[in-house]
Amino acid sequence: MSATEVRAAAPEPEEATAEAGERRIFWALSDNWNVVRRELTHYRRQPISIVWQLGFPIISVLLYGYVFGGAMKPPGDAGSGIGSGGSGGSAQYRDYLMAGMFVMTMAFGLMNTATIVVNDAVKGVTDRFRSMPMAPSAVVSGRGVTDLLVATAELTILALTALAMGWRSGGGLGATLGAFGLVLLLRFALIWVGVWLGLTLPNPEAAGALYVVIFPLTMISSIFVPTSSMPGWLGTVAAWNPISSTAVAARELFGNPVAGDGSWVQENAVLMAVLWPLVITAICLPLAVRRFQRLSR
Repeated sequence: MSATEVRAAAPEPEEATAEAGERRIFWALSDNWNVVRRELTHYRRQPISIVWQLGFPIISVLLYGYVFGGAMKPPGDAGSGIGSGGSGGSAQYRDYLMAGMFVMTMAFGLMNTATIVVNDAVKGVTDRFRSMPMAPSAVVSGRGVTDLLVATAELTILALTALAMGWRSGGGLGATLGAFGLVLLLRFALIWVGVWLGLTLPNPEAAGALYVVIFPLTMISSIFVPTSSMPGWLGTVAAWNPISSTAVAARELFGNPVAGDGSWVQENAVLMAVLWPLVITAICLPLAVRRFQRLSR
C-alpha cells in the first residue's frame, strides 16, 4: 500500500476528535444510567424509604389543609392573614395552600438528597465510584436524575391527594403543566444544593440538622400566608425567597388565589420562578461536580 493510500485510509484529525467526543458522551450517558439504575434498585429493595418519602407529603397536605385550614382566612386582593373562616373559607384557603405545599415538598427533598449522598460517602460507596473507570460527572448527574424521578412521583401523588380534597386548577392544561414544571424546576435546582452539601457534610447526622435551616426557609415565604401579612422587612425577605417566587407563579398558572403585595419580584413571579433555579443550578452544579472530583475522604 502506498503512502498516499495510507493517508487516505487514516481518519482526519477533526474526524478523530469528533469520534472521541461522541464516545465520551456515550459512555458518560451510559455511566449515568447505571447510577440511576443502582439508585432505583435500592428503592425497590428497601421500599420503606420510598414509602416514607411519598407518605410524608400526603400527611403534610392533610394536616395543613384540614387541621389548620379551618382557622385560616383566604387571601383577598388586598391580602389578609389569619382569621376565623367557615367551611367555605377553609376550602378557599386550601386552594391558596396547595401550590405552596407542592413547593414545600420539593424544598424538603433537599434533605433527602443530602442524606443519601452523605450516607454513600460514609459507607465508602463514593470512594468505590471514584476508583472505577467511569465519568466523574455520572455520580452527580445520576443522583440528580434519580431524585427528579422521585420528585415527579411525589408531585403526582400530591396532586391526586389535592384533587381528592377538592382542589382544582383553574388554568388550562398548558398553564397547569407549566406550573408543575416550575415546581419541578425548583426541585431540580435544589438537588445540586443537596448533592454539594452531602459531599461536604461529615456524617448523616449533620445532614439531618439541615431541617433547622430548611424549615425557617419555607416558613419565611408565601407558602402558608401572603407576604403582605408579615412585618415590612420580613415581608421583603419572604418575597425575594426563591420558594415564594415558585409558589406565587404556580398559583397564578393554576388560577388559584394570589395575594399581591405590590413588589416587583411578585409581579414578575413567573420570570423569577425560572431565573432563581437557573442561578442556583449554575452555582451549585459545578460546585457539586468539583467537590466530587476533589473528594479526599
